[in-house]
Amino acid sequence: MLNKLGNINFYMITDSNFTKNGIISDVDNALRAGCNIVQYREKNKSVGDMIREAKQLKKLCFGKAIFLINDRIDIALAVDADGVHIGQEDMNFEIVKKLLGNDKIIGLTVHNLEEALYAEKLGLDYIGLAPIFETDTKLDAHKPCGIEMIKRVRKAVNLPIVAVGGINRENIKEVIWAGADSVVSIRAILNSDDTYCEIKDFIRIIGECKSR
Repeated sequence: MLNKLGNINFYMITDSNFTKNGIISDVDNALRAGCNIVQYREKNKSVGDMIREAKQLKKLCFGKAIFLINDRIDIALAVDADGVHIGQEDMNFEIVKKLLGNDKIIGLTVHNLEEALYAEKLGLDYIGLAPIFETDTKLDAHKPCGIEMIKRVRKAVNLPIVAVGGINRENIKEVIWAGADSVVSIRAILNSDDTYCEIKDFIRIIGECKSR
């Protein structure tokens, strides 16, 4: 299967609720640090504000990183994003693919092996396995699935795995060694006084773990 994502490293997700410096600044720092995939995730903004921000971010990401929109197919279409990330309760994958076309990237959040296998059967481009550890950045988060779930999914599924939930510099190595291709870390990054250095360090660790 062709991997549309390529060799992804740190997976940046925006979040206005946790940022110290604003999401535009966060993404700019992530890109300067070498991040090559960015997801725009904003839940409580108007359509107009989301389109304006997404256009800014797409321009920043052009030629540097894959730019995805969380959930909102309408916003992705409006700004011609590289793709979307959807959850288990969001719009049906077949409808999303019909709306976006075959060239766009579609990722899906999964919580267990059964959902991961089904995602591969559907023909999705990657999976976000979540939550690995306890997290408070998402109110409706499931119970942690743990490192062992990464290993199980990695053995059974060929799709790129983005590990999400409670990941920080103390546990990132075991996450990558277990088989994840990329990681999300929202609180550790957005609460940092130096987002650039924090992401740079994450990318360095990911690279070292993959070349081990």
